[in-house]
Amino acid sequence: MTDWISAAEAARRLRIKQASLYSYVSRGVLRSRKNDAGRGSLFSASEVDELARRGRPRATPRAGDLVIETGLTEIVDDHLRYRGLDAIDLATRSTLEDVAGLLWTGSLSAPGSGPAWRVTAEAYAIGSAAEAALPRGTFPLERLQVIVPALAAADPLRLHLDRPAVITTARCLVAGMVDCLPDADHDGVTPRSGAGHGWADGAGAPDTIAARLMRKLCPDGMAPALADVLRAALVLLADHELAASTFAARVAASMRADPYAVVATGLGAVGGSLHGGASLGAEVMLRSADRSADAARVVGDLLRRGERIPGFGHFVYRTSDPRSVLILDLLARAAPESKHLAVAQAVVEEARSRSLPAPNIDFALAALACVADMIPGASEAMFAVARAVGWVAHALEEYERGAPIRPRGIYTGPTAAEEGSLARD
Repeated sequence: MTDWISAAEAARRLRIKQASLYSYVSRGVLRSRKNDAGRGSLFSASEVDELARRGRPRATPRAGDLVIETGLTEIVDDHLRYRGLDAIDLATRSTLEDVAGLLWTGSLSAPGSGPAWRVTAEAYAIGSAAEAALPRGTFPLERLQVIVPALAAADPLRLHLDRPAVITTARCLVAGMVDCLPDADHDGVTPRSGAGHGWADGAGAPDTIAARLMRKLCPDGMAPALADVLRAALVLLADHELAASTFAARVAASMRADPYAVVATGLGAVGGSLHGGASLGAEVMLRSADRSADAARVVGDLLRRGERIPGFGHFVYRTSDPRSVLILDLLARAAPESKHLAVAQAVVEEARSRSLPAPNIDFALAALACVADMIPGASEAMFAVARAVGWVAHALEEYERGAPIRPRGIYTGPTAAEEGSLARD
């Protein structure tokens, strides 16, 4: 005969919160049933004890997990691959446009091949006007969150969701995100009289998205070596499996949202402080130190306030984020005498001395933004522009899959009987 125990007792034996029990039920790890009085759930004591002996379930998906099949990105043993190709290797020789070809079509574009990435004159005018209404000092990510819906308004064919049409739309969309941003000045924005220089329909445009983005983020331009680091960073940021913003974008696409709405959904999630927004926190941290000797103070101040050190540790990688390793190495080669690089390296050493996790891509982006003297919030903009390529790739998979993503919840609130009792009380 099965012995049944309460949720509180099961949680105590497993040393977890009661809410986690219902997650285990939804994943098929534990069974539960209502007690005879209809109040709360009961759990099999033998199953709970067995689970306590073997440890909490972690890496392997079980029946009931929300698992989405994708042919885009694989992360295994601290290695990142796009369609089977090593992303670190791609970052040493490819552009964001090349990798977009790989993610969208399965074929890595040859440098300089394929249709041009251009925003139409009408879309550029609408997107630029929308962002120009924002106040000075608005961060680039916030400008992108306004630009993308404006671009959508200029595209009456945005709901044509066949793959070739979506790819054409995506090229215009990513180009518009960059070109509609204002040119950078030392206050972080261009003067409101006259928007930034767009390149509608190709007039006078630099060759790559990276080159155009550099103009929007760097008031004084970049040395070629640093510009190459920016190119590599965009490649590494193009996709990262089912990160939070990508999952949100896939849910929107599964409901047949158009590519602009998919990207807008991703932009809404990416600014969170536990996602792409962590790079802004790392930027602020690095800019608060004038020299490498300030690293201990900067890290110590955060720890004393009980705050996380932004840009360190990762949910996926066990040892180190390979994207951060490459970007920091490229920065050391490109600007070995930079005082900002010295600060970043000192912060890494200080974190290591305190046994903190290794730096992640958010820290590397913040270091790039500081070393290249980009405008505040530039790291978020790099993240968002590059990841838009990945969001579109995931949308293409969802359009072809043709089934909505609709997770179910495990209700943990009062029962109907309890609601009646509460009402009478």
